[in-house]
Amino acid sequence: MAIHERAGQVATQKDLINLPKLMSQYYCFIPNHQQLAEKVSFGTSGHRGCAANKSFNQHHLWAIAQAVVDYRRQVEINGPLFVAFDTHALSHAAFCSVVEVLAANQIDIRVHQNDGFTPTPVISRLIIDANKDGDKLADGLVITPSHNPPQDGGIKYNPPHGGPAEGEITSWIEARANQYLAEQLQGVKKVNYGLALSSGLVTEEDFITPYVEQLEKVIDMQAIAEAGIRIGVDPLGGSGIHYWQPIAERYGLNISLVNEAVDPSFSFMALDKDGKIRMDCSSPYAMAGLLTHQNDFDICVGNDPDYDRHGIVCPGFGLMNPNHFLAVAIDYLLTHRPDWSQDLAIGKTLVSSAMIDRVCQSHNRALMEVPVGFKWFVDGLSEATVAFGGEESAGAAFLQRDGSTWCTDKDGFILALLAAEILAVTGKTPAQRYQELEAEFGTSFYRRIDSPISLKKKAKFAKLDPEKIDIGSLAGDKVTAVLTKAPGNDAAIGGIKVCTDNAWFAARPSGTEALFKLYAESFVDEVHLETVLSEAQQLIDKALKD
Repeated sequence: MAIHERAGQVATQKDLINLPKLMSQYYCFIPNHQQLAEKVSFGTSGHRGCAANKSFNQHHLWAIAQAVVDYRRQVEINGPLFVAFDTHALSHAAFCSVVEVLAANQIDIRVHQNDGFTPTPVISRLIIDANKDGDKLADGLVITPSHNPPQDGGIKYNPPHGGPAEGEITSWIEARANQYLAEQLQGVKKVNYGLALSSGLVTEEDFITPYVEQLEKVIDMQAIAEAGIRIGVDPLGGSGIHYWQPIAERYGLNISLVNEAVDPSFSFMALDKDGKIRMDCSSPYAMAGLLTHQNDFDICVGNDPDYDRHGIVCPGFGLMNPNHFLAVAIDYLLTHRPDWSQDLAIGKTLVSSAMIDRVCQSHNRALMEVPVGFKWFVDGLSEATVAFGGEESAGAAFLQRDGSTWCTDKDGFILALLAAEILAVTGKTPAQRYQELEAEFGTSFYRRIDSPISLKKKAKFAKLDPEKIDIGSLAGDKVTAVLTKAPGNDAAIGGIKVCTDNAWFAARPSGTEALFKLYAESFVDEVHLETVLSEAQQLIDKALKD
């Protein structure tokens, strides 16, 4: 995909969404249940869509909320349901729609006070805390399309373990919600939002303080404070913007927000590589605003709107590749968490860098390689058998300093603060430490290519039979594995991964967008990587044609 000519430039008026039109589309457009693109569809992280395309409208939210209620009753979840929303244009409207259904069904609803925004990891932490001693199990709904463009909407369900729902749960909710859409919402209970608020079922709480007060359990905040690390933060207009000042005040940290704007059109954003507004904290184009401050602070950090992703900017180096920071974070944690058991595994998705494999081998630690999707780390983090789970898309979480569970969803706050801890304790930025890892383990050449894909081809590729893939060598090296299941848990990867001793590629359709993703890595050189990508593309074209 070619880089847009205005990538990295601040959005102009013509790039912004028409907010009144978008809101009208949310309330007025009715999805056609016979059109696949207009149905409820839970990908790797919930249902996402756009009101203009009839894929995220009030009917969807009503149907999904009732389906969640039905699921809770079926499995006897009868405690409070925490509901969060981020700063996207449709998020509060969707929140209201969800509350209308939950209240009509007599659900105990917990929300942040004063209509405040709530990050994904905060909901995970709240659920875990609520379920430690409570007789009634709690769960949660987070209304967010993550880093996606301003016009998009999204909603994801976190069951009592606090992390993303497993596939069997989301499949059940998806099927039930689509049944409600097909039956014109017959059976969906709802009350007016005003009545819901006065029903006594909606309880406002302070979500910020409990989260902030517990951060020292997972991050060495004292070390950061004593080293006087100057931290520059760009919240990218996201749901965590009001958390940074309480964090600074409680722990005596030197934190400065370089951007305090909250705007549902995200007019302050620089355009991403394709010329769209996208709050992707792993993209140097979207993070162009923060990059101008890289030499003003000891470390700079950014997060996406629901704060489950992180971006790390180091002076003189710019934005770190997410794979690079994952490797550094794992290496540091394995040497600076003395209370962690040697038996703990390190989790990574199979499209993350093999540098992580080499780091784990050097520390004699078990590696658990799973399909794309953070849900695969939930059990391990919940049971404290997995120390760290990370994705190449800049999402990760890890255990508390004592080896117990922190959260079971991605937490952008703790990864951002970990970067500051690494600098405070070692005197080296994460970028400097990664250079040392490359000197020890070799240089990684990594690339991901996104391209549009039809729903038909998307479904076809997900059913590929590895035995029918005829490939004996890749870029001149013998193929050592052809995978359609992840080696860490034998779960289907929804695509294919081909490995050699020096390189690998993986190909899979996106779980949330109409995109085909091709990943590749070489430990030889850039030319070798290009050959891997070229041969991979030829193989994919042939597989989709046959």
